[in-house]
Amino acid sequence: MTKNAIMRRRIFLGAAVGTLAAPAIGRAQAWPNKPVRVVNAYSAGGTADVVCRIYCQALGERLGQSFTVDNKPGAAGTIAAQIVARAPNDGYTILYDATAQSVNPSLFAGKLSYDTQRDLLPIAQTMQTPVTLMRNAQFQAKTVPELIALAKSKPGALDCASTGVGTVQHVSLELLNQKAGIKINHVPYKEMGSVRNDLFAGRIPLLFSNVPGTVALLTSKDVSCMAHTGPKPVAVLPGVPAISEVIPGFETWEWNGLFAPAGTDPALISRLNAEVNTVMKMESVAKRLAELGALTQPNTVVEFTAFREKQIAFFAEMVKSADIRIE
Repeated sequence: MTKNAIMRRRIFLGAAVGTLAAPAIGRAQAWPNKPVRVVNAYSAGGTADVVCRIYCQALGERLGQSFTVDNKPGAAGTIAAQIVARAPNDGYTILYDATAQSVNPSLFAGKLSYDTQRDLLPIAQTMQTPVTLMRNAQFQAKTVPELIALAKSKPGALDCASTGVGTVQHVSLELLNQKAGIKINHVPYKEMGSVRNDLFAGRIPLLFSNVPGTVALLTSKDVSCMAHTGPKPVAVLPGVPAISEVIPGFETWEWNGLFAPAGTDPALISRLNAEVNTVMKMESVAKRLAELGALTQPNTVVEFTAFREKQIAFFAEMVKSADIRIE
C-alpha cells in the first residue's frame, strides 16, 4: 500500500469514528428533554433524601427539566436498585443510593436479582461523611480510651445501637470490636427516631450515627458525640476527636451517589457527572450541604467507580470476619 493510500485510509477511518461518535454526543447534549425520575433507595426525610432533593432541585433549575424524587425504601436499598437495574438505559430513570450498596453484594450474596457492579453504573458521588459515635450523657465512658477500658473490664456487658444489621454504623462497631480487642453488643433498630429516643432516655448507652444526624443534636445536654470515624477534623463537629487518634487507620464512611442502568450511553453519564459537579459547587447548594455536615468533593466517573469498588471489598471482608448475617 502506497503512502498516499495509507493516509487516505487513516482519514476514512477517522471520519467513520467521528460519524459513529457524533450521534452519541448529540444525544447526551440534547438530554434531558423530559422529566427525569430519580429513584431514591431511602425514606423521605432522612439524610439521603434531604441531600438527594437538594441536588435534584438544583439540577432541575439548571437543566430546565424536573428531577422527580421517587422514594422506594425497603430491603436495605435493594428494591430501588432492582427498579433501576431493570429500567430503560436512556438517562430518564436513575438511582440515588448510599452506603448500603457497598455491603449488599456480600450481605445478600446469591440472593439479589441484579448484579450491583455490572448492572448499576456509577455517575457521581454526591456526599461523603464519617460515622459518629454518640453517647448518653450519663454513660460512664466519655472518650474512646475510656470506652475501650470499660469494655475490656466488662466483656459483652455493653450495648451499642445502629439503624440495622449490615449498615455502615453496624460495621463501624464491629471494626471497633476487632481493632480494640473488645466485645460491645450490637443492638439493631429499624429507624433512627426510636433509637434516638432510647439514647436520650439512657435505655441504650451508645449509638453509631452519622454527621448530619449528629449535628442536629450538638446542643443537647442529654447526649454528646464521643468521636467520629474520619481521618481528620470535621468542621461541623468542633472538638470531636477521630477514633483514628486512638486506633491508627480506623476509617469508615457513609456516602451517597447517583447510578444509571447498564448500557447507558457513556457520553450521557459523563454529561450527568459534569452537571452534578457543577451544582455541587454552587454557593446555595454548597452552603446547605455544609450545614448538614455532608462533605463534598468534585469527582469523576472513574474516581467514584474506584471508590465504590474499594468500599464493596472492605464491606465484604467485614461481613465475613464479623460473621454479619441478615436474619
